[in-house]
Amino acid sequence: MKFNFDNKKLNNPAYGAGCLLKGLAMLKLPVLRRFILLPVLINLILFGIGFVVLQHYFSELMTWLIPEWLDWLRWLLWPLFGLSFILVVYFFFVMFANLIAAPFYSLLAEKALIVLSGDKVENSSVLPLMKTVMPAIMSELGRMGYFITRAIPLLILFLIPGVNIVAPFLWFLFGAWFFSLDYTAYPLESQGILFKEQREIMKKKRLGALGFGSLLSFCLAVPILNLFIPPAAVIGATVYFMDAEKER
Repeated sequence: MKFNFDNKKLNNPAYGAGCLLKGLAMLKLPVLRRFILLPVLINLILFGIGFVVLQHYFSELMTWLIPEWLDWLRWLLWPLFGLSFILVVYFFFVMFANLIAAPFYSLLAEKALIVLSGDKVENSSVLPLMKTVMPAIMSELGRMGYFITRAIPLLILFLIPGVNIVAPFLWFLFGAWFFSLDYTAYPLESQGILFKEQREIMKKKRLGALGFGSLLSFCLAVPILNLFIPPAAVIGATVYFMDAEKER
């Protein structure tokens, strides 16, 4: 099945955000639940490590990022930089978790596609999953390369006094954009669409992508909920394309 895109609908930020919520709702479907449990366990372990990192370095970093001459703006900058630090830390842990869970997410996207098509999900053996391990991990590594080459210049902005005031906003926009690329990759790859073409597709739907990615970024900052957001995002990304196609 090749997607036929309703570009106007896909470029709607409210539609993009709504697809993530639909993905969350679909987590409870019994036919998908068995493909979700292991990724959630991976997230639990890695996000737990991320929480420890946050606790250990948070106060010291806030003191360093807000110099004395900006002390009068501390009431505004503290929550701004605080949220940014949380997003940056979880962003990197999400990337690592996605690298480990990539084969499971590829399979989850395929099963979600079947469910949304109205077909029956057959019981899967371990063999199909094993076949997807290396391709899924290599695809995720390719996206990580795209991320790192753009994230490093943005992270440097946090180190420049004065300029670091705008850095959180730029990081949030970049994070929302990249998350939309990362999670829509799974349903698109199931149709044989590779990363270069994926980027071209999503560039034409920036507003919808930012709607999806922005809500996802906020949800990742919420403890407990963030354990379930990555698999929900995989399903939501599949909904993002399938719901638009059905109404063409």
